[in-house]
Amino acid sequence: MPKKSSGGHRSSVSVRLCRVIRDSPAERGWRRGREIELGPRSLGFAALGFLTLVPLLIVVSAADPAHGRGFAQWLGDGLGVSRAARDQVAQLFARPGQVLQTTTAFGLAALAVFGLSFGAAVQTGYEKVWELPPARWYARWRHVLWLAVLVGSLFLTGTTTLWRHSAAGTLAATLSAVLFFWWSQRMLLGGRIAWSALLPGAAATAVGLLGLRVFSRLVFSPLIASSAVTYGPFGTVLVIQSWLVGVGVVVFGGALAGRLLHEELPRVAQALKQRTRRQRP
Repeated sequence: MPKKSSGGHRSSVSVRLCRVIRDSPAERGWRRGREIELGPRSLGFAALGFLTLVPLLIVVSAADPAHGRGFAQWLGDGLGVSRAARDQVAQLFARPGQVLQTTTAFGLAALAVFGLSFGAAVQTGYEKVWELPPARWYARWRHVLWLAVLVGSLFLTGTTTLWRHSAAGTLAATLSAVLFFWWSQRMLLGGRIAWSALLPGAAATAVGLLGLRVFSRLVFSPLIASSAVTYGPFGTVLVIQSWLVGVGVVVFGGALAGRLLHEELPRVAQALKQRTRRQRP
């Protein structure tokens, strides 16, 4: 009997390997990430966040007379960077007292209106993840409520000093992030997806933000210092914008990972159950 050639054996192995990779959850996640345009959508998230949400947060953070921290301190905490890098970030923003003196009611109202476009962008991203049609025009009130809760939660996080750098504080912040993104998906999607299906995405987003904070500490801290020397304040702006792109990747990528987990876990459980039945005598 003729023996199968080694070349044919290697070819069959490569075909099986390609088939396994093609049918794997990682490959399906990669394809869906390209379908929802995760990269460009995260760039849009960063641009809208910097142009609409950041100015609003600058004004809101200035209304913290007890601590007087201001948006620069908030952003430094969010980035998780070193003290030297926070000093570079602080040079970009005015002090809280100056912000309050130059802010008018009309300007604040305009910032709030522009901030609603940021909520619309997040909603569109979630709808793309779950392959849902756009919400009706009268659902815009959800953007108002979501933006108010977002600003309020960021204000409480930025002004709370209890357990700021402790393990308990990190755990509390992570649980708060899970609850917020769990509720955010449900709110912005108009209740079209069940709570149970949205929980994995909220958990993945919170874990991703925690990982981004560690990455910022290791990478963005020295990058802010070197960019400030090379490009001046504009270099710090570039690093902050890059960080916002990372936040966008985590927000939309976390929701996508949550959908994949929601779909894959029942399949894995069913496969394990069938394997157990076959192994029984």
